[in-house]
Amino acid sequence: MTEKNLTMLTDFYEFTMAHGYFEKGMADRRAYFDMFFRRVPDGGGYAIMAGVQQLIEYFKNLHFTEDDLAYLRGRNCFSEAFLDYLRNFKFECDVWAVPEGTPVFPGEPLVTVAGPMIQAQFVETMVLLTINHQTLIATKASRITRAAQGRVVLEFGSRRAQGYDGAIYGARAAYIGGCQGTACVLADRDYKIPAGGTMAHSWVQMFDCEYDAFKAYADIYPDNCVFLVDTYNVLKSGVPNAIRVAREMIEKTGVRPRGIRLDSGDIAYLSIRAREMLDEAGFPDMQIMASNSLDEYLVRDLITQGARIDSFGIGERLITSKSEPVFGGVYKLAAVENAEGDVVPKIKVSENVEKITTPHFKHVYRLFDNQTGKAVGDVITIHDETIDEKRPYTLFHPIHTWKQKIVTDFTARPLRVQLFKKGRCVYKCPDIDDIRAYCAAELETLWDQVKRFENPQTYFVDLSKNLWQVKNQLLESCRI
Repeated sequence: MTEKNLTMLTDFYEFTMAHGYFEKGMADRRAYFDMFFRRVPDGGGYAIMAGVQQLIEYFKNLHFTEDDLAYLRGRNCFSEAFLDYLRNFKFECDVWAVPEGTPVFPGEPLVTVAGPMIQAQFVETMVLLTINHQTLIATKASRITRAAQGRVVLEFGSRRAQGYDGAIYGARAAYIGGCQGTACVLADRDYKIPAGGTMAHSWVQMFDCEYDAFKAYADIYPDNCVFLVDTYNVLKSGVPNAIRVAREMIEKTGVRPRGIRLDSGDIAYLSIRAREMLDEAGFPDMQIMASNSLDEYLVRDLITQGARIDSFGIGERLITSKSEPVFGGVYKLAAVENAEGDVVPKIKVSENVEKITTPHFKHVYRLFDNQTGKAVGDVITIHDETIDEKRPYTLFHPIHTWKQKIVTDFTARPLRVQLFKKGRCVYKCPDIDDIRAYCAAELETLWDQVKRFENPQTYFVDLSKNLWQVKNQLLESCRI
């Protein structure tokens, strides 16, 4: 894809703060910011990390044009010295992130940006915009594809997305989360996500009768023939006409049509009756696809009700995550360096306990039980800590500390990778199919209890003892 310069896609207060840091001599003071989220959408047990590739593209292309500087000068609130600083702007930060496709949990630093204060602060908006959106859609896609219990799920939401970027990147995120394809052609061209589609109701309406519409399509696309059977009457005309054309196709070309699609009505009942009609006509191999404002709950209910559906096309409720359309990730200062280069932890305190941040420059480990291969819990540590796999490790709730679990015979895997080192990209993004396969494999490491749609088991996200002590010492110092 052509790289976009999105440097000016930011909140105005990033400029006012940057100017302030510059004027106060703090522009180059090293700071550490974490992006994390506090709650999984839809009351779920996990989220799926996505958007890292687009974040890398953004960091690589950070620069200010003369038009950008002219605009800022016209606001009459920035010094010429500051504008000169922006003119010579070069990204110099270190960046760590959780790889795309990884199941992630509240409180974990998904992205850490460390570098000159102005730079680490300035990228806040795009870090949040990029990761929040794609992680939201990948998470929703994961829920829907799990509800489908192995049936094919396709993303059909471009026309209902929140803008064209929402359609393209939403299709990408949905594929990572488990969808097998998309209706979005641009997502196929640029990200190699398989795009497909057959006909809309307008195709059927353009012909004198439904039979003529099906026959014309079969003549043109005999190898990709899925008939949309609900333009008029599914059982009285749609399915019978599909069967008639299917028989003629076999006689003429020997090619069997792929199936039919239902887009309205009582899909459970219609799919059962359509399956009976297709089977009786000698077409047990013709598949039934369902679309029409579906989500994980409707998909689950259709399967529970015995619907004979082989694949689902999911539109608006996936591409917008309609049930909860905001992911809610935040970007907070976690530490700064003093004149001696020591990391000084910083904390944000709130009367809302869930909004109190975890200070310090941190890393994250995921602990896996060596017997089952399942993830036991995650541990957030101070950056220079290691976890000794040869010794029992105690996981404890960071607030309700009496809730503890001792882990033995485990493997501790660092959860994050470094993307940038002093502004230079040191990470090669995996192929989209590799990300998708990695996501599926990582989900298998979670217990089913964590993956429940309602009231999932809470997954352990622990603080190391050292980090917990630092946090509590800072909280004590904040008491008035």
